[in-house]
Amino acid sequence: MPDDRHSVSVAGVVVDDQGRALLIQRRDTGHWQAPGGVLEQDEDIVTGLRREVQEETGLEVTPTALTGVYKNMARGIVALVFRCKAEAGTLRESEESSAFCWATADEVAELADEAFAVRVQDALASHSTVPIRQHDGVHILG
Repeated sequence: MPDDRHSVSVAGVVVDDQGRALLIQRRDTGHWQAPGGVLEQDEDIVTGLRREVQEETGLEVTPTALTGVYKNMARGIVALVFRCKAEAGTLRESEESSAFCWATADEVAELADEAFAVRVQDALASHSTVPIRQHDGVHILG
């Protein structure tokens, strides 16, 4: 019988005073993306978001808006992405992150795979409704 369960992940697009987004370079893949990860089974969404961002960046954040919902169709992962404001902490590398950069929406498109760049671009943009998108792990579908 196939495994039809999904997992839920969260990502925090930390935005600075100049309107740039914080990207981490993942230590395991070398890819650039917003910090985040899979929620633990007994963890609420905001607690998980704050934990993941803090673990990967050293920053304590407050989410200010849900900016998108994304599903990796190949892996069955639903991601909730939030625009965040850094409240405390200092950027530091972790077991999961090897580098950081602050990027504009255009720079994000050059650094990240489309499926991850669009999450950051959506968080930096103003949409009348929250975008809901599907991808295959690299490219947006549909």
